[in-house]
Amino acid sequence: MIMTLHICKGFVLFSSKNASFFTNPHFSLSFSLLFFSSSTKKQAKNAPAVSDFLLHKHKFSLETVSQVSSVLNRVKSLEKSDSILQFLKESGFSKTQLEKVVKTQPGLLSASIDNTIKPKIKIFQDLGFSANDIAEIISNDPVILHRSADKRFIPSLSVLKSLLGSSAEVAKVLKISGWFLKNDLEKTMVPNIEFIKSCGVGMEQIIKHIYSFPRFLLHSPESIKKFVKTVDEMGVCRSSKMFIHAVRVVSSMSDQNLEIKLKLFRDLGFSEYEILEMFRKTPPVFAVSERKLKKVMEVLLATGKYDVSCIFNSPTSFICSVENKLKPRIQVLSILESRNLIEKWPSLATMTRMTEISFFEKFVYPFLNEVGEVYMANNTITAKRSRKLKDQIKKEP
Repeated sequence: MIMTLHICKGFVLFSSKNASFFTNPHFSLSFSLLFFSSSTKKQAKNAPAVSDFLLHKHKFSLETVSQVSSVLNRVKSLEKSDSILQFLKESGFSKTQLEKVVKTQPGLLSASIDNTIKPKIKIFQDLGFSANDIAEIISNDPVILHRSADKRFIPSLSVLKSLLGSSAEVAKVLKISGWFLKNDLEKTMVPNIEFIKSCGVGMEQIIKHIYSFPRFLLHSPESIKKFVKTVDEMGVCRSSKMFIHAVRVVSSMSDQNLEIKLKLFRDLGFSEYEILEMFRKTPPVFAVSERKLKKVMEVLLATGKYDVSCIFNSPTSFICSVENKLKPRIQVLSILESRNLIEKWPSLATMTRMTEISFFEKFVYPFLNEVGEVYMANNTITAKRSRKLKDQIKKEP
């Protein structure tokens, strides 16, 4: 402890005469190492070598170097680590992607390049994946490099290619989620797809869910059957296009959370019939957060033009952006009504389903002097788009 105090005092005196020393990138790394506990002495002893190696040899950022050296206990061979990074560079990884990989999985610096890394890269290459695709997939989820080539990589890629039709489509999915290479698809996704197909769902819808909700079909088959049972009990017809959406929504929450969501809708003023009907018509509404559901109700009811029955008849309004859609449109309609420029408000369904250009052409462009600036000022996205729309309409004959 006394030694530490003397060291601190020495640095303070030194700093008054040599302030520029502290701007040196070595300082923040070396100084922090002085205060490691006794349990991390081995790590502290090794960290400077790792830090210098990453900072100077590979030009990694100070943030990355600090993070990696603080968690990496030891590297047996810097030459081995260097060969790993050089191989990844040669395989198409950018410096940003390399930093991402090392920050997420610092242990890869000690991995076997011949048994862990090269075989996975080669599998991708043999299947026709581009260097950019491989780098993006692995940097997004470097944990996949630890998965067995024979037990996970090859079988999973084979299943995905048979479903999606091409390596390009498989790459697109893997960029979204690496979970497909961390699960046994023969025991999860394959039986789940067969079961959902037996419920009357077409492959086109199933494939769309692979892209949009990649982890949905990776539940255990027993869980998927349980979700389907719940959806059946809630009255969703299996022939409905909403059936798979309903199963997916139920799969995203526990039984307890589903009950909480049902109670919330009751508290918002909906009857049991209305709640179940909304679920049958628009199941994604049940995936909306409690905060947003309450906010949408508050904003719509405050207009005095829409009530609970209107919202029941147009449940998609719960999915609309409050700030970028509902509020700007409501403000425009309020101004137009106050100036007797419209006889009545459009129905909630019409107001929320209109495209931006349709709403602009009908309720904004004819009244630019009254509502143009108000509409465009509500948010940056709308403003930019509105100006383009205005210019586009002016050019039309």
